[in-house]
Amino acid sequence: MQNKGLIKFFAIIFAIACIYQLTFTYVANSYAEKAKAYANGDFAKEQKYLDSIGKEKVYLGNTYNEVVAKQINKGLDLEGGINVILQISVKDILRGLANNTKNPVFNKALAETAKNQKGNQTYLDAFFETFDKEAAASNTKMASPEIFGTRALDEVIKFDMTNDQVKPLIKQEVSKSVESAFEVLRKRIDQFGVTQPNIQMLGETGRILVELPGAKDVDRIKKLLQGTAQLEFWETYKIDEVAQYIVSVNEALKKTEVKEKDIKETVSQGIDSLLVDKADSTATESNPLFEKIQINQQPGTSVIGYAKLSDTAKINSYFKRSDIKALLPSQLSDVKFVWGKVNDKTPDITELYALKGNRENVAPISGGVITNATDTYDALGKPAVSMQMNGAGAKAWEKMTGEVSQQGNAIAITLDNTVYSAPGVSKGAISGGSSEISGSFTIEETKDLANVLRAGKLPARAEILQSDVVGPSLGKEAIESGMMSFIIGFSLVLLWMLFYYGKTGFYANLALLVNILFIFGVLASFGAVLTLPGIAGIVLTIGMAVDANVIIFERAKEELDSGKTTEEAVNYSYTWKGAMSSIIDANVTTFITALILFFLGTGPIKGFATTLLIGILTSLFTAIFITRIFLDWSISKGEKLAFSTSITKNWFKNLNFDFLGKRKIAYVISGLLIAFSLFSIFTKGLNLGTDFVGGRTYQVRFDKAVNAPEVTKDLVAVFGSAEAKVFGNDNQLKITTKYKVDEEGEGIDKEVNEKLYEALKKYLPANLKYEDFVVSYEGKNIGIMQSSKVSGTISKDIKTNSIWAVSGSLLIVFLYLMISFRKWQFGLGAVVAVAHDVIIVLGIFSFFYTILPFNMEIDQAFIAAILTVIGYSLNDTVIVFDRIREYLDYNSTSDFDGLVNRAINTTLSRTINTSATTLVVLVAIFILGGETIRGFVFAILVGILVGTYSSLFVATPVMRDSMSDKEKLKMAQFKKEE
Repeated sequence: MQNKGLIKFFAIIFAIACIYQLTFTYVANSYAEKAKAYANGDFAKEQKYLDSIGKEKVYLGNTYNEVVAKQINKGLDLEGGINVILQISVKDILRGLANNTKNPVFNKALAETAKNQKGNQTYLDAFFETFDKEAAASNTKMASPEIFGTRALDEVIKFDMTNDQVKPLIKQEVSKSVESAFEVLRKRIDQFGVTQPNIQMLGETGRILVELPGAKDVDRIKKLLQGTAQLEFWETYKIDEVAQYIVSVNEALKKTEVKEKDIKETVSQGIDSLLVDKADSTATESNPLFEKIQINQQPGTSVIGYAKLSDTAKINSYFKRSDIKALLPSQLSDVKFVWGKVNDKTPDITELYALKGNRENVAPISGGVITNATDTYDALGKPAVSMQMNGAGAKAWEKMTGEVSQQGNAIAITLDNTVYSAPGVSKGAISGGSSEISGSFTIEETKDLANVLRAGKLPARAEILQSDVVGPSLGKEAIESGMMSFIIGFSLVLLWMLFYYGKTGFYANLALLVNILFIFGVLASFGAVLTLPGIAGIVLTIGMAVDANVIIFERAKEELDSGKTTEEAVNYSYTWKGAMSSIIDANVTTFITALILFFLGTGPIKGFATTLLIGILTSLFTAIFITRIFLDWSISKGEKLAFSTSITKNWFKNLNFDFLGKRKIAYVISGLLIAFSLFSIFTKGLNLGTDFVGGRTYQVRFDKAVNAPEVTKDLVAVFGSAEAKVFGNDNQLKITTKYKVDEEGEGIDKEVNEKLYEALKKYLPANLKYEDFVVSYEGKNIGIMQSSKVSGTISKDIKTNSIWAVSGSLLIVFLYLMISFRKWQFGLGAVVAVAHDVIIVLGIFSFFYTILPFNMEIDQAFIAAILTVIGYSLNDTVIVFDRIREYLDYNSTSDFDGLVNRAINTTLSRTINTSATTLVVLVAIFILGGETIRGFVFAILVGILVGTYSSLFVATPVMRDSMSDKEKLKMAQFKKEE
């Protein structure tokens, strides 16, 4: 080995750097444990302690905050927290750019765009296509003053521009708006105080990924992320001014609502009910509006009335009806009915306000004039938010307060179309631009409100397309089970290497330990995220590191048997002709699949791909260089290396199994397995998870065993469609529903959580409050442990990306193998074997998902498992193919089949050793790794078993049978000179 000294130096420096980087994780964890001990279960106290030492220097001149920033980032499944993909509404941005135009072509195009969107096409591209179709007949131009040729865009868009010239400019403006939304969200999150937040834009989709490890109050965070912070100031009407209209609305509704009631009675009672005399029906007629809203009896106030939250939607529908709007007197033609903020004392009741609107529907003062906002206390000592306006805002505020003071009305301060405060102005105009929002706030609410006001408003609505919430208790359990399974599996691999290879196995084990150090050191250095699937990725790289060492050792053993000295055998094994070509080809194919997974995956799956990519590189380095250093050191001392023990030295020697001769039997077996798999897939189907079909999923834990079918009935009564399955232990359920999964609004998720709580209340302890059921905290053993939401929009994208990931990896690998082996038949054999493995794994998941007692959903994690299987199967196949190529290159015979059989037999030791060591670790993770990862690991387990079989009995026979006799003879008789 050339440059031994340089490699040793680099390895030592790299190892020291990794140890140094990992010390930050140790220090951060030690301070976190101190905080927990100090707080004794009080999370607020714990956080306050950590905040207090945030700027103190605690390690090597680094503050505690800097130490935390340099530790290994744990994913949500290990740390707990929330992962959200937000969709910034491009539709809202376009409407804003067009100044809320009434142009019928533009508005029809907006309405039809969602229906016309195809596959992974962006909303904006779909809008352009739809607009062109709608505008064709009228020749409407985007640059028209009625659409994008507005005063706000006059420096960008000129009236004489064609639609094709306008489109890229609109793309730029939309991109600016999304970037603005990104900055607003980043500021909100930075001020929220979550440790190691991650926020990133996802390409040009208008989507933003937000990861908040350790975050606990889910409803509060979702409100923080989704609120557009559209702050507005409106003058209100008094109850006296709208009372007569409210009465007339109720009178009008009596007629229509009674008719609807009669129709319902007719349907339920039958046609004979039409003959009944209805003369006295008015005696029992209802007051449709007054039954749902209690009118305020205090004259001169701005609160119109009070209603239950559950009735607000119905009341809104009344006010929106054209016949009801027609009753408005001229002096109320601009009225806007808006509901107030709900307070904690009466969480089911809200107030109704009547705001003075205008023709443009634009508030007299908006939040754009606010320069600063702070949480404070009002004159009564209650939490409030103080705001300061800029010069223009101060003048408008002085004018508005002066007018309102003269009229005796109030000013409603609304945020996202909800009245937060409606103070009266009794002391005349207020100068200076200071204002205050007061009301029934908690301290946390005023902090959040001041936060979003300082960060600014979002340019458009932010809809949660996908969310994953994991409680810290579940994360702690995942760490314990994941690390325990990893340690046990890793220990078994170390023992096997010692047993099978003796002293050289010990050297390989040392290299494996260095490899683990490098992987964790690199994860910490690059700020990569360690997830539970990521731990599985590390396990897989251990298998691949073992594989590289096994290939080298087996080759060295062959060279020793041929009469070479130990030094000659080792040197030859590390050449391209020896083991290097096999190792590089095998790792490149796996690297390709991991790379595809990295670019198309999100969250934990991306974490899995990251550790796999890092692991492949470190495994190659340690196997090729670190193990070699130990071997050379041993040789320099004059030691003889047998690359086996007295027990294993004759294992797998002189094998002469006729693999190609048994190919027809293998074809029959594989054919039957594929037929069975396809039959099950097309008849029974697959258990598609919410990733692919959309929906909400909850992992709920109870204090005692529960009956899943009985719980399902209660859930169906609330949600209409839902399912509960035992998840692991019989006191834990996995609940899925599609209830309101595609509806927008920051309160929707909270509403669903509340309904879930009510549906499950009888199975929960009587003293368990809603807050404890939903909010995550360490030590929590009852309630929602984990939840996720996937909207229908993003589930289609996930499905499309998954198809591209699998098919794309197969195509790329086929091309790589075709180029590497110079014959397309090798690529075909490998791809057919992989397709064979994927179909069988799918078939097993299809047939057994109702039988086996663990989660077997087809989701993103399953796709990661499939790509892993593809990589591993290709790894196996490439090793076999590489040996076949070597035998064909350096042997000349007319017996093509005999040559191929000999090549396969000589790789059996490597195939069985590598598969066995990887399977041992995976079995440990499957048994001990926790319920959430069990289905994922099972897919890899099955895939490795099937992949090992297919590399021997499918890939090579297909390669052989796809060649003509002439090609086979030519390859067998060709001999490359040494």
